[in-house]
Amino acid sequence: MDYKQFLSAINQISEEKGIQKDKVIETIEMAIAAAYKKDFGERGQIIKAKLDMETGKIAMSQVKIVVDESMLKKEDTEIEEEQIEVEVMPDGEASEDGERKVRFNPERHIIIEEAQKIKPDAQLKEEIVFELTPHEDFGRIAAQTAKQVIMQRLREAEREAVFSEYQSKKGGIISGIIQRVEGRTIFIDLGRATGVMFPYDQIPGERYRIGSRTRAYVISVETTPKGAQVILSRSHPKFLEQLFSLEVPEIASGTVEIKSVAREAGARSKIAVISNQEGVDPIGSCVGQKGTRVMAVISELGGEKIDIIEWAEDISKFIANSLSPAKIVNIEIGDRREATALVPGDQLSLAIGKGGQNVRLAAKLTGWKIDVRSMEKPEAITGNY
Repeated sequence: MDYKQFLSAINQISEEKGIQKDKVIETIEMAIAAAYKKDFGERGQIIKAKLDMETGKIAMSQVKIVVDESMLKKEDTEIEEEQIEVEVMPDGEASEDGERKVRFNPERHIIIEEAQKIKPDAQLKEEIVFELTPHEDFGRIAAQTAKQVIMQRLREAEREAVFSEYQSKKGGIISGIIQRVEGRTIFIDLGRATGVMFPYDQIPGERYRIGSRTRAYVISVETTPKGAQVILSRSHPKFLEQLFSLEVPEIASGTVEIKSVAREAGARSKIAVISNQEGVDPIGSCVGQKGTRVMAVISELGGEKIDIIEWAEDISKFIANSLSPAKIVNIEIGDRREATALVPGDQLSLAIGKGGQNVRLAAKLTGWKIDVRSMEKPEAITGNY
């Protein structure tokens, strides 16, 4: 075997598949062990191979597990009815403490007394290693077995690597190319995985063209027989939050903090922000010079209106701010997180919003039920949100 060529092949597989080099070597060792057992081993043996990466030599060994009489099945015996009931495992008996018993196999097990002759401090369930004579002349079937093991293990390792890669992107924004549309479900090519965006995760009225690039929020990553599947959303409130983090350096650095978000995707959103540094205007930072920052977010969301309000620890002030752009005269705080906002008559429709949208978003933003009433007719009920 050309050792340099072999090392080069390992490095190439590692880079192309995105799998750690150690995983590739481990897979090759497992395949060699499987091939060795196929041609030279016995049934029940635990064979292991160790590849020396400095010399290219392979060391073969057999592992035996240390057991005692209490861990072994008693042949041709039945459990009496008056004995303590224990869980019976699928492949045999169990001891009274629920531990599975095994059938003794001299190729797989070694009695503790014998093990302690080889290793004086041997303990139960410990693995005792015996060196084996290495062979390189594997038969066709053994070589085929090794190939199958390598292919299967590499596929598993690649799936694990892809899953880990996209799992680390959970809670962030990712971009991809729209691959296909099935019904109302969108499939997006993310490179090494496929993103899925279900109808309720899409912005209402937004069109998705095959071949166009789009950005979305990563909700979760799932494993499927075909590989990692990334669940995406463009309607999630966190998508709006992450877009502001990308556009506003003060948010990315922590100088300005988004305290809460309320969103009706495709129509209107409200975000509450606060400055953690004196002299920094949180609203101004989010709006940007001539509105460039907020306009970039609005453009990404297809024209969705965004209200940026200042968060306040005082709940009365926070509720008043959340009803912006309406001017609030007074906030009456009630029990069970309920509040009544009094506004001038000419501000009533603005405070409520079209179809109650403004007050509904304010309620989501603050976490309080809000009842908006006119100062001129405070007894008139307009609706509780």
